[in-house]
Amino acid sequence: MIRINENDVSVNKFPDGTLLLKELISEDCGQEERKRKATITWLFENNEELVTLIYLAGHLRAHGVAELSLDMPYIPNARQDRVKAAEDVFTLKYFAEVINWLNFDSVTVLDPHSSVSEALIDKILVRTPEPFIQKVINKIGGEKELTMFYPDEGACKRYSGMFRLPYAFGIKNRDWETGDIRGLDVSGMTDCIRDRKILIVDDISSKGGTFYFSAKKLKELGAGEIYLYISHCENTILEGDVLTSGLIKRVFTTNSIFTKKDERIEVFDYE
Repeated sequence: MIRINENDVSVNKFPDGTLLLKELISEDCGQEERKRKATITWLFENNEELVTLIYLAGHLRAHGVAELSLDMPYIPNARQDRVKAAEDVFTLKYFAEVINWLNFDSVTVLDPHSSVSEALIDKILVRTPEPFIQKVINKIGGEKELTMFYPDEGACKRYSGMFRLPYAFGIKNRDWETGDIRGLDVSGMTDCIRDRKILIVDDISSKGGTFYFSAKKLKELGAGEIYLYISHCENTILEGDVLTSGLIKRVFTTNSIFTKKDERIEVFDYE
């Protein structure tokens, strides 16, 4: 879904499948201010939106917008941040080249998946997930008897400094041929798990296998209620065990890429 400032964009198609776009400008939109400065907000749903973005950036500049920014909380192709073989296509690199070619005055993202994304995108501004995580902490009863859990060492390094709370982290046991997670060990302040609330924090989830194994291990160690915050939650979480297992009481995320509705998942508006 793409918006220009607070205005929706009508996205339709001609019979040949090409895009028919119209900017739906509200009556109270300040026309002079809009010509001076505009922000395109992109909440990713599909790859075709990249073409829409290219067309809209050209449209706005053709109509005199002097300062054009992109607000893109989720970075598409962020998972493909490296290649292992010559036949692998480095999609993140080429996606970033397109964004850089559009020459935005700034590109704001939320909790990027890796530092590679930050290095590849010009004029990037990184928005911290800390306010969303704090909102979750408040909703689940505050910091009393709360332990943070980070599913791997990368997440531990990324988030542990945000809060002055006890924490533990996971060490994944992977099948390196398939990439599947076989299990998970826990390190860190393991004495702060039994009978305590646990908040698992990470940046991205697909079906949630990492969080299922995390919650399973935490329960084996005597954890009380377990909650999960993910900055970018793919709709495929509805297909995994993380929700049906009953191990995690509630999942929290933003609307950066999650577009479904489920009573077990609470969604915060990115804006």
